[in-house]
Amino acid sequence: MKYRRILAAMTAFALMASACSCGKEEKEKTDNVENTTVQDVTSKTGSGEVTEKTTKKKNDENITEKSTEKSGESTTTANAGEKKSDAVATTATNSSTSNTPTAENNNNNNDNNNVEMDSAGDETGGGGDNSAEEKVYTAEIELGVSPKVKGTNVSVSGSIVTINAGGDFRFYGSVSDGQICVSTATEEKVTVVLDGVDISNSNGPAIFINEAKKCTIKSREGTVNYLSDGGNDKINNGVIFSNDTVRLKGNGELNITANNAHGIASDDDIIIDNGTYNINSKKSGLFAHDDITINEGWLNIKGGTNGIKSKGTLNINGGYTVISGGTKEDKSSIYSESSFSYTGGYIYAAGNRVSEPTYSEAPFIILDLGVTAAAGSNVEMLLNGQRMISFEPHNDFRCLLMIAPEVNNGSTFRANVNGEGKDFTVSRTDNIFRMN
Repeated sequence: MKYRRILAAMTAFALMASACSCGKEEKEKTDNVENTTVQDVTSKTGSGEVTEKTTKKKNDENITEKSTEKSGESTTTANAGEKKSDAVATTATNSSTSNTPTAENNNNNNDNNNVEMDSAGDETGGGGDNSAEEKVYTAEIELGVSPKVKGTNVSVSGSIVTINAGGDFRFYGSVSDGQICVSTATEEKVTVVLDGVDISNSNGPAIFINEAKKCTIKSREGTVNYLSDGGNDKINNGVIFSNDTVRLKGNGELNITANNAHGIASDDDIIIDNGTYNINSKKSGLFAHDDITINEGWLNIKGGTNGIKSKGTLNINGGYTVISGGTKEDKSSIYSESSFSYTGGYIYAAGNRVSEPTYSEAPFIILDLGVTAAAGSNVEMLLNGQRMISFEPHNDFRCLLMIAPEVNNGSTFRANVNGEGKDFTVSRTDNIFRMN
């Protein structure tokens, strides 16, 4: 019996020792697995903030935070919490557009202390692959006889909507004898977003910028917008008229019919960054007392007098512009009272006259037909045997202009009017040709 008791005690002691050893090995194994997981994730995220000392649960939280921040969602969430109390949020649903933010868009967001997240892609404030992004505006306005406003910094009188402080304002709907008026006495930035509008005003401008140091008119991507005016206002004489510099941008389409005078007119500067513009005007399509700058965009201008007229400088840096001017003998498809600079893009013009560029990075071509061609004639311009453009000027014309990056010294240029034309050889400087 004593022997059996001693043997049982020894067996129990051995079992206890084995259990302690297994527990220590299992703990070390678990620790190693946890550390390995943390190290792998740390390596993938590229963050040095997750260490072996962090618990598994904490690691998961940090990984989520880092991943979210990297995709831009963390930043978006933080900004959304800082938006103004008077801002209005709407949900966009265009899933085919990139949500990548740009430096300019970020600057716009900072200027307005707003989150700008637009599925149309004009201004985005978030990242990731979300198909729907939130867009925040200071106010949203549905146009009509009695406009409906959701937001602040806007007042309404009849069918006239006045923006009286800075912010981003979305307009949609249609109205006859209505107007968008911008009147801010501060340096605050104003952005007017046209989201499928049809505005006509028989008594003056459809958009009147009375006072705004920083005003942008943007046609939202995927939308078609219509503006027209009337009356005989000799001062505020544009469908879009601004007393200050006006900037136009956006990847939508804007159609302008000027029954009074000019399509887009400014007492200061006109700057076009991008977008599509179809302008049919009684007088000039674009008219500025100071400077006109075209950076990018598609412009189709039919002017009653001049196509483009600048009393200051004209600067063409990009884009694709087709112009036909008016019928008066002293009017031009393009007129610049000061310098006319070309650094890029495509310009095709037909009119009675045209201003000669004072600086051009590519040889410019001006062709005097010698006789007046009738409105509706087919004009075809070719370079080295390749057709560059074919169009039909809406008014009688005598003079053609072409500037394009492909034009080089020694290029062969040909212009056909109703199928008849002549070849010319381009030189580095003097390319003012005559048909007859």
